[in-house]
Amino acid sequence: MQLIASAGLILLVVLWGVIAPDSLDALFATALTRITRDFGWLYLWVVLGLVIMALVMALSRYGDLKLGAEDEEPEFTVTSWFAMLFAAGMGIGLVFWGVAEPISHYGNPPPGIAANTPEAANAAMRYSFFHWGLHPWAVYSMVALAIAFFQFRRGGSALVSTAVEGLPWAPLKRIGPLVNVLAVIATAFGVAASLGMGALQINSGLNAMWGLPVSEASQVGIIAVTTVLFLTSAVTGVAKGIKWLSNINLTLATLLALSVFVLGPTVVIIDAFTSTLGSYVSELVRMSLRMTPFRDSTWVGGWTIFYWAWWVSWSPFVGLFIARVSRGRTIREFILGTVLAPTLAAFIWFSVFGGTALHLEIMKNVPIADAVRADVATALFAMFDALPMGSLMSGIATLLVLLFFVTSGDSATLVLGMMSTGGQENPGARVKIAWGLLVSGIAISLLLAGGLKAVQTATIVFALPFTAVIVLMAIALWRGVRDDWHEEQRRERALRKRMREVLK
Repeated sequence: MQLIASAGLILLVVLWGVIAPDSLDALFATALTRITRDFGWLYLWVVLGLVIMALVMALSRYGDLKLGAEDEEPEFTVTSWFAMLFAAGMGIGLVFWGVAEPISHYGNPPPGIAANTPEAANAAMRYSFFHWGLHPWAVYSMVALAIAFFQFRRGGSALVSTAVEGLPWAPLKRIGPLVNVLAVIATAFGVAASLGMGALQINSGLNAMWGLPVSEASQVGIIAVTTVLFLTSAVTGVAKGIKWLSNINLTLATLLALSVFVLGPTVVIIDAFTSTLGSYVSELVRMSLRMTPFRDSTWVGGWTIFYWAWWVSWSPFVGLFIARVSRGRTIREFILGTVLAPTLAAFIWFSVFGGTALHLEIMKNVPIADAVRADVATALFAMFDALPMGSLMSGIATLLVLLFFVTSGDSATLVLGMMSTGGQENPGARVKIAWGLLVSGIAISLLLAGGLKAVQTATIVFALPFTAVIVLMAIALWRGVRDDWHEEQRRERALRKRMREVLK
């Protein structure tokens, strides 16, 4: 029934987008404006609360609890584990926005800062760190930890609703089906938007290298080809397809970043990382709670609130996937691996690509800002054109986006399959193929209808009710971890008592 309800609603929105895209866009745009204006404060408080909760749990006595049996070992190595969660969590987004976001903020900085100034460049880097750092990964981590905890320690299903149903309040035990429907819808639309974004950037890369026309036909063809690739990977299972692709992704991303670091303004990149990290830490609380109640500005709503809602909407997908590959790790290791490590990787990425782009724009008069205004998907390739071996790096970047595209699709089919089969850890090939085709169909239909922006906005709209779900999951997780820790302490005291009695 849950599958029929979620698939039916998805199909309804897709048909609406094809038949009347303007009305769909208008509806979701109005809803998005109301949500960011009236509930922006809610997103800020909830996400900051998750950051604090993640740090407290990692540093507290609860961090020693293991996600699984005490003698259980992790299924994947640390490198493969990190590669998979990083590829599923932000892969395409980092490549797409690594240049475009800092350049966008430089020309349109936060309120109170003059555009196209050194102060604007510093703020551009700081807010790029902020939007892709601790906060989004804390959202992913706490959702994933709640699912993993109740699945691996309490024997629950691999479903988002499992944690909420673990609360002792009777009314909440009946909302499980609704929670799972919301999770499926948010995942399907979020992944479809990501696939559409990836297709745009792959098209721009192929145009830069081989002159492939930037057109809807090219983008539909790209989605079709990559769908075949990620479905082929999906049916091979997590231990082969997703793991291998994620390791290749991490290797290529590292090589690309090293290439720009060496061939670009190396000292500027190091200085940008150092300076931005300091300002990020010192301004963290202010940025985390920044609203503009006495200023007529949409900047915070258009960037920070939009991002926070976007991460919330992606959290059921990324959370379920991270939980799936994290069995056998302690809570402390889990949080360090899913919050601090990818945050540092994102900081390095933006320092290399954003710092280089800003240097070229400001010091070398390379018109990267013009490329961003014309087509955001071309920003990365505009930067490569101004660097040595730019064509080679454009080729590597295009391949990287393609592989991230395949990994995202592969991960999505696994997660949607798990959701629609009652939490099976490895759903059948037919289920994965069906979901893969449906998600690709969403991306193609809305792309043809000119509704890619509408599906991104729809994802944000669906995030609002899921914010309440995340709050309930956080409460359930804290209660569960606290109870299990006290239970382990009681068992240890009882064991020590028996040993003393034996020794007597």
